[in-house]
Amino acid sequence: MITIANCLDLSEVQHLRIALESAGIPIYVPDELTATVAPFQFFSNTGIRIQVAEEYAEQAQAVVAQARALS
Repeated sequence: MITIANCLDLSEVQHLRIALESAGIPIYVPDELTATVAPFQFFSNTGIRIQVAEEYAEQAQAVVAQARALS
């Protein structure tokens, strides 16, 4: 798995999840449970990671860039 985005909150994760899954890219959010229980932890750290399988990395990065440009 490769981290293709870091988000500061779960709403951004959900926005990118919709964009990525709509493009047929399965994602994994390893920090999702921790962000739900202790969201303040991610303000000073790297953020909530969104990961994809290596074969989707390039396509996923393009989808994330487009989704962030539109928001």
